[in-house]
Order: sequence, then C-alpha cells, then structure tokens
Amino acid sequence: MCGRYIQVSSPTLLVERFDVDEVAITESPAPDYNVAPRKEVLTIVQRGLDDPETAARGGTRVLEQMRWGLVPSWAKDEKIGDRMINARAESLAEKAAFKTAFRKRRCIIPADGFYEWQRQADTSRKQPMFVHRRDGEPIAFAGLWEVWRHDADAPWLLSCAIVTTRANGMMAPVHDRMPVILEEDAWDRWLDVRVHDASVLDPLLEPVPDAVVEMWPVSTAVNSAANNGPELVERVEPVAPDTLFS
Repeated sequence: MCGRYIQVSSPTLLVERFDVDEVAITESPAPDYNVAPRKEVLTIVQRGLDDPETAARGGTRVLEQMRWGLVPSWAKDEKIGDRMINARAESLAEKAAFKTAFRKRRCIIPADGFYEWQRQADTSRKQPMFVHRRDGEPIAFAGLWEVWRHDADAPWLLSCAIVTTRANGMMAPVHDRMPVILEEDAWDRWLDVRVHDASVLDPLLEPVPDAVVEMWPVSTAVNSAANNGPELVERVEPVAPDTLFS
C-alpha cells in the first residue's frame, strides 16, 4: 500500500516535466514532506478527450488539486474516501469503487518519494523507510480520480486514489505492495481514457524495476502526520527495535 508520500516539486517544475498545458490551481501549495489521506494533492489529468476537436490534438493536460481518498460517485458520505486511498491494480476493472474511474478517469499523481514501514522481526514495531527515484526525477504514480457531491446544490468534490501493485524485489522485504510507478513512455497511454484494451493497460501496472528506485531508513518522526519538513527524508541509522513504536 501507500499511506504517506512527499510532494515537494513546484508546479512550475511539474508543468515542464509532465508537458502540462494548463494549470488549474489558484496558488502554489507549500512543499509537503508528509502527505496524509484527506490532504489536497496535485494531480495531472487529460481533459477534452470527449470533444472531437480537442481530442484530435491529444486533449489538454491539466495540473489540478484533488483530495487524496477517492469518493465514488455513488457514495452516500465522503468519509468512504478514507478507505479508498489505494486501488489494487489486480481488481480495478471489477471493484465497484474503481471500475468506472479506471475506464473514464485515470490520472497521474506526481510525488517525490513515498514512505513504507518495515516490521521488525518478532515485534509489532516498524521502521519507516523512504523510497524515491534514483535519478532524482519526480515519481509518476498511476492514479484514479472521481467527482462527487452530496446534493445538487453542493460543490463538486474531486478526489483520487493511488494504484498499487505487487512489490518489486527491493520492496519485498519491507511490504508486499507498492505504488504503480509509470515511466515516461507510459504517461500518454495511461492518461488517454479512450484506451480500454487490457493488453495495453495491464503491462503499465507491473512493478517498476528495482534499479529505478532506492530506499533508506528515516526517522520515526514521520509516524505522526503533524510532523512535516525536509528532515523527515534524511537517512538515519535504523532505530533499535526496543525504541520503535508501531
């Protein structure tokens, strides 16, 4: 799974890196070294693919904000999003909460790394680990998004989820799942929601090769969502098991 990540690249950098055509945010968000569920996060979507003229140009790639924790269109309460921060790649086409978004609303969620917690042997305690791209480039998480409102007069809520897959060799000792990380040559295919062919989409949902990412232990300060700052991603010596907390 992915329960915390960092998003610190500026919108200006993301516009350049992801070939964004339009920025639909009112102000640049502050760097966030401890993104937790329910936070507003930056996403990249391809709009205009249902309009023949715009679609002929490949659509419009838009950088916008959404709440992390997908709220299905049929939900009675937005709190369901707290349980929908991740979507398993293996069941996207069947699970009621995600199958419509998988067909119609795929997105990229840019990140600069993510956290995972490694359980210590013979204890319930965990060591937080930080994972990022070896080349220092932003990560492109495969994401899904939805629109929801509780009544006809309410504003629309845009929300998103990170797609996860089985762990690669590097992550396997820490957790059996990891986010789907899209390489650059997959971005167009993932964002083009006119594409529904499983033979095209399924290969995008494989674990990223081990050589793409690296990982190191970080401070247990990241365990609290209230803590935020660049010190959270600094490499530390693994904490002795008797001082960790779950």
